[in-house]
Amino acid sequence: MKYLGIDYSVRNLPELDPDFIPFGVWIDAYEKGAAQPLTIAIERDKGKISVHHTKIHGTPELAEADYRFVERYVKFLLWSIGGFRIYICGNSALAQRLQKAYTLEGERKFDVQFMQDVYEVPFEVIDCAPEDCPAANESSVSIGGHMEGCRIGFDAGGSDRKVSAVIDGKTVYSEEVVWHPKTMSDPQYHFDGIVEAFRTAASKMPRVDGIGVSSAGVFIGNSPMVSSLFIKVPREKRELVKTIYDRAAKELGDVPIVVANDGDVTALAGAMGLETGSVMGMAMGTSEAVGYVDADGNVLGWLNELAFAPVDLFERAEQDEWSTDLGVGCKYFSQDAVIKLAPRAGIELDAALTPAEKLKAVQELAERGDERAKRVFASIGAYLAHTLKLYCRFYDVHHMIVLGRVMSGIGGSIILDNCLRILREEYPALNEKVRVMLPDEKTRRVGQSVAAASLPERRA
Repeated sequence: MKYLGIDYSVRNLPELDPDFIPFGVWIDAYEKGAAQPLTIAIERDKGKISVHHTKIHGTPELAEADYRFVERYVKFLLWSIGGFRIYICGNSALAQRLQKAYTLEGERKFDVQFMQDVYEVPFEVIDCAPEDCPAANESSVSIGGHMEGCRIGFDAGGSDRKVSAVIDGKTVYSEEVVWHPKTMSDPQYHFDGIVEAFRTAASKMPRVDGIGVSSAGVFIGNSPMVSSLFIKVPREKRELVKTIYDRAAKELGDVPIVVANDGDVTALAGAMGLETGSVMGMAMGTSEAVGYVDADGNVLGWLNELAFAPVDLFERAEQDEWSTDLGVGCKYFSQDAVIKLAPRAGIELDAALTPAEKLKAVQELAERGDERAKRVFASIGAYLAHTLKLYCRFYDVHHMIVLGRVMSGIGGSIILDNCLRILREEYPALNEKVRVMLPDEKTRRVGQSVAAASLPERRA
């Protein structure tokens, strides 16, 4: 097979998506003939800088392949690591093309606006000589894993909020309350709901040593910089959103609080359950949510928003409605993937159904042994196997836990089985390194209270 002049080889393509061009596989083929050094650095909050050394071809014949490689590579770094300043060191022509793409009027305007909202500084792409490339400055962060003392674990979801009172690792009380944060413009609604949950859990314990919060979104410290929970809150009330969790904790007194992305909390639960590190958690639900803890059980301080990171280079891949990009993870590892593939398998879905109902309809067919539905989930398993090769290029993964609504029932078993088969047949070295699994019972049990453990050790 050939793409942009680069010959690549891949077997076991998704049956229902034979045009799929796995980014990770193509990178390997592209790099074989590349000889011109190029360094890409990405800067994020507090002066943290990630530096990646690579090579391009640098010939007129492969100019488009060079740009496609660098543009997609930068895109992956941006959504895995996060950042507001990209340095392209060693090729002015590529840097200048990226500068045009990454503006509020350019092709990557969504990415620019998102990162500006997260870091609250202008986004820029800098063309620089290799000798002027900044030095790497990385640091991991401990988000706890400690169970001692009296702790509150709070999970802020889009349709319900869950809170637990945990004493020495044992959940003594939990509740789930329906709320509607995505439709409310007044942040006082959100604040009151959070405080009510905190106070309810606190009333079940003799004291509160700390609070751990798990929620979807991008956080700098404890501040939700971008979160769908507050999507209706006007920008002029942004400061009330940024301080909402710290202010809510103060309602209970001088209580320490840590807020973490729910993907990282999932990975932490996996690491605690498996009693090891280098764990990636991937939840396939409404979208794709990913978290990662390193070999020491720490988070990297990265965004891990792989729903917006490229996995497929096919230039007519399905478009993500929010980011407007093509071939990004949310269309391959979520209910959207099932909905996309079902018609290709000959399954007609009622247009009046919600996305969640469409997923359930295909899952019910699979439970009844419908071969068409099985092909849908097998194709997602192929996506997963080939994409794991990409993810392992940027993350040191030894254990991958896959969960979420898409992974439930027979459909999830088919996804996992086909993924494992392809890893054995096509990527034996990767198969030896990475254990891909559903969460075991211990991990599920730990997960029930792990948000409460997302804190440093309790105060003396």
